[in-house]
Amino acid sequence: MYHHSGSVAQQAAGSATGVLDPQGRAHAEAMLFQRCTWCGTAMYHRLLCPVCQGSDLRTERSEGVGTVRHSTVLHRNTPAARNVSLIEMAEGFVVRGRVMGPPIGIHGGDRVRLSTAKDPVRGEPVFQLVDEPFRAWT
Repeated sequence: MYHHSGSVAQQAAGSATGVLDPQGRAHAEAMLFQRCTWCGTAMYHRLLCPVCQGSDLRTERSEGVGTVRHSTVLHRNTPAARNVSLIEMAEGFVVRGRVMGPPIGIHGGDRVRLSTAKDPVRGEPVFQLVDEPFRAWT
């Protein structure tokens, strides 16, 4: 599954406090995110809380289930069309990633789950549809 390879803040500070831990082998198959200890806001790859500007962030493990909030089909810099989606995870943070399947078939409101695949070009997380939603004739 998706795992961040490191950050400048961790290399500079030398501490894993509030920063995603790339050496944590127990979390090698998980998506890690941060939660502010002051206001409880969940976020993905931040140095400061976007709500209270607090720097006391703890790392947590996501269950990998979310909902597509927005999806765009891109045709540039790739031999085939691909989608880029904003996924709102069940824990409350939003992450950019790709949803497997036909790019035109991904819509807002679709339920997704984190896949074991990883985008080889951009290194972003890859998701798969949980179930086929019912759609009216369009």
